[in-house]
Amino acid sequence: MQSRILLIDDDEQSVGMVRECLERAGHQVFHARDGRSGLDSVRSLLPDLIVAEISLPAMDGMELCRQVKADSRTAAVPLMFLTARTSEMDQIAGLSLGADDYLGKPPHTQLLVHRVQALLRRREQTPAATGTLMLHGIEMNRQYYSAWIGKQALDLTRTEFELLWTLMAQPGRPFSRHELLDFARGQHTSAMERTIDVHVKSLRQKLGSLGNMVETVRGIGYRIARP
Repeated sequence: MQSRILLIDDDEQSVGMVRECLERAGHQVFHARDGRSGLDSVRSLLPDLIVAEISLPAMDGMELCRQVKADSRTAAVPLMFLTARTSEMDQIAGLSLGADDYLGKPPHTQLLVHRVQALLRRREQTPAATGTLMLHGIEMNRQYYSAWIGKQALDLTRTEFELLWTLMAQPGRPFSRHELLDFARGQHTSAMERTIDVHVKSLRQKLGSLGNMVETVRGIGYRIARP
């Protein structure tokens, strides 16, 4: 089965070269020309890999990466920056936001193919890609919106499920209230962000002795402890 790769770039010359390279390697390539339409394509297509430029119209690649990795539906999709911005500061910023790889333009075509294949192999081995997660004895199944601790089913609301799923998909990573509300409800105001605290309190209670795995990160928000 062909892997579906979403290429987000407004540089037509680069797009043509990368598309040809990846299609020759047996992949199916989709294309978006700006960050906003690229994010829409990520959410509707759910590709196997995203390859994005940083300097994009409408929404830059850094913000695109932040939103992709903050959304529980797309957090497991690997994202590679393929960009003309090659400074060490840009690389650190991109990788800190959750990018899975970073290549400068123009790439050596064989290196690009090998790095793409490595990310796709890693995705196949990622539990979140299969719709299930297990951490700290908590098991979640996204298809059925169900969660258990051992044989005990957890009675979670949809918002609580989305919160826990996002935190468990990236253990150790702190999420702001703004980010958590974005994926849990798709909308937010400054007042609504405080409701996340209420949901987290309820979630901790339902997790019982494992509730302390949901950690408060002062000045930021919440994370789930690394195993």
